[in-house]
Amino acid sequence: MPIDDRKQRVLQAIVTLYTQDGEPVGSGLLSRYLDTAYSSATLRNEMAALTKLGLLEQPHTSAGRVPSVKGYRYYLDHLMSPKKSLRPSQRAAIDAIFAGLDCEPERLASAAARALAEETGFAVAATTPRSDDLCIAHFEVVQVGRYSAAVLGVTSTGGVHTRVARLEQPLTRMAAQQLAALLNRGLTFVSPMDLNQSMLYSMALELGEQATAFYPVIQAAASLLRQAAQAKTCLEGQQYLLRWPELTKSLPHVLEVFSDQEKAGRLITPRTNRTTVLLGEDIQSPLPGFCVVSKRYLAGGGLTGAIALLGPARMPFETLIPTLEYYALKLGECMAGNTQEESL
Repeated sequence: MPIDDRKQRVLQAIVTLYTQDGEPVGSGLLSRYLDTAYSSATLRNEMAALTKLGLLEQPHTSAGRVPSVKGYRYYLDHLMSPKKSLRPSQRAAIDAIFAGLDCEPERLASAAARALAEETGFAVAATTPRSDDLCIAHFEVVQVGRYSAAVLGVTSTGGVHTRVARLEQPLTRMAAQQLAALLNRGLTFVSPMDLNQSMLYSMALELGEQATAFYPVIQAAASLLRQAAQAKTCLEGQQYLLRWPELTKSLPHVLEVFSDQEKAGRLITPRTNRTTVLLGEDIQSPLPGFCVVSKRYLAGGGLTGAIALLGPARMPFETLIPTLEYYALKLGECMAGNTQEESL
């Protein structure tokens, strides 16, 4: 939908002013901001035309205008200034943050999301790496009680998952070692898609008379294997969502979405490697006034995850997007355990 240069300037100015204070923009303020020869009457006419086009909204009959979802989309696609790189000092500060983070995937995703939330003042969600080929690389069985065992699985990305198995007979240290050896022979580097009940029964037969007593350990290991293939989504900085009055109606549903790992992961994972901005109705379950700015990160070996900023549609996109993209780059590097280069 092409619009002339003057309407573009007016729309861009209103987006900028509304981002700053969240107040509807009137023709007087707009005239002072643009500092042009346009009269207030001319600007009111342009604002009315933009409203008819669906790019602006008038919240109240006597108020100024605010950008609509359609207006924000036009701004993002056509008017936003070219993306700027972070300053060396900004990159160095982020590098220092990541240098001190735990590289275990769930802790790393959570800590990176928390750091980005604190830096930007917006809520942040991040997922752990996901791939259909993700598997368990090593198992340990640890006696945690006379009748219980902790089964630990280390994934091929370095993640650690634990599940406790309840037993009907005491577990000795030697039995725990034998069970760990059995799990490492039978279930390491097995795709969750290849896991089946007959495989588990065959493993149990190797235990002989103790098959029934220790079968819960095999079941726990199988559960860890299935769990490893599922990306985890963490949400940090939820308190920042309370700053925005326009999110009041959406907030309960937003928190409901993020209580479901699968839904949350789908919401913040872009379909391509490009930075994606979802606005209100773009989201499968419409969230009025809500915005998700997400970027995929590459963790190596075909593994990908996502990190996203969550907040109102009036985010300062020009400054936030370069920061988000650099966090995604660093998150991918740390997940992969090496240095990667990605064109942002």
